[in-house]
Amino acid sequence: MSAVRVAALDDLTPGGVLRVVLGDRAVALVRIGDDVYAIGDRCSHADVSLSGGDVDEDECTIECPKHGSAFDLRTGQPESLPAIRPVPTYAVEERDGDVYVDMIDGTGDGTAEGVAS
Repeated sequence: MSAVRVAALDDLTPGGVLRVVLGDRAVALVRIGDDVYAIGDRCSHADVSLSGGDVDEDECTIECPKHGSAFDLRTGQPESLPAIRPVPTYAVEERDGDVYVDMIDGTGDGTAEGVAS
């Protein structure tokens, strides 16, 4: 894995979102319990930052603040309209209290999921 350190685990509030920019990509980091997810920070429907949206911890989704499309944090797949295209997801690893994201694996097809710490 070609992972990059993006934050300390303590920087992530449970149920909250932290926006980070890595190179030319913005990523929304979401912590649910001890799991951290990394998802592309642009809605596939309306080019709006997802990091400003609400997180549903029970459903493991983030909602676009503009039109309300919810995206599965594990797969990037839209769970509600109007979005119909997935957003990329990235593999996450927690080591020694730090969060690392593998930017090469961004797929949006469910292959890059959050990893429990």
